[in-house]
Amino acid sequence: MINFTRFMSQTQISDKKKTARPRRRKPARRRKRIRRRRISWFRVSLAVVLFTALILSLTLPTCRHSTSDSPASESVVSPRLDSLCVLLATTDTTTTPKPAVAPDSGCIPLQSRFKASLGRTFNDSNHVHLSAAVLSGILPISDTRTAWQHGRGLVAVRSCKDFYVDRLSHSYPYLTRSGAILLHEIGRRFNDSLAARGGGAYRIKVTSLLRTGHTVGRLRRVNRNATATSAHQYGATFDISYSKFICDDSTATRRSFEDLKNLLAEIVDGLRDEGRCFVKHERRQACFHITARTDNNNNNDNNTPETDTPR
Repeated sequence: MINFTRFMSQTQISDKKKTARPRRRKPARRRKRIRRRRISWFRVSLAVVLFTALILSLTLPTCRHSTSDSPASESVVSPRLDSLCVLLATTDTTTTPKPAVAPDSGCIPLQSRFKASLGRTFNDSNHVHLSAAVLSGILPISDTRTAWQHGRGLVAVRSCKDFYVDRLSHSYPYLTRSGAILLHEIGRRFNDSLAARGGGAYRIKVTSLLRTGHTVGRLRRVNRNATATSAHQYGATFDISYSKFICDDSTATRRSFEDLKNLLAEIVDGLRDEGRCFVKHERRQACFHITARTDNNNNNDNNTPETDTPR
């Protein structure tokens, strides 16, 4: 009897343990699942909050600057703004219409007398360009005061029938009087030569003009060939692309960019032989780096033709 009771008691205890174990395991599993869900939701919500905070931090400063009307906010000027903005505020900022797309088929060959290598022909060193720019240009612009003092001798350069001014990211559309006259002369000779050899509605594209110390510093971050003492800071130097040209009418006589490049090289070489400019072939930027020469640094003044003022 005693053994039976002991046996029954042991079996009852064992049955209780068996029935109790699953009941204890279920809540533990549920808790683990709940924890995992909470952790995953917390991670997702944290990522969303950080992303929205990043977006707001990028957009809020610009919104405040554009929507603020208080006099205190208007008087604050960012130190990163370039000093030449004073000159830009007095000029017309109207945009020119977008040119037509140049055709790439059905081009008629264009005869050109230039057959030499661009790198060997246009090899004037940067030191020569800098010396000529110092003599014929203005003093470099570093702040607002120098912009008013030295920027008064500059001429605004805009797109016209002689050339097309590209969107300038590291320079401003200004040149000295001699530089603007030379640029218009190159554009006119290009158009006249093109019309005399069969026609074609193309213009040269200007890619860089006047630079300041601020724009030179920004350019050196993306262009390792740019120097701190750039000739563009004196207003007598500009860049003309020889790989891209502006097509004003795609239905006119079609020319290949290779033939147009040789025609432009022929014109620039002629002006260089006349003593009107120094030219450097820049292969990486695919442009002609041109600096105007004045009477102070011109060796053959008698061969220099007279040009009209830029239009």
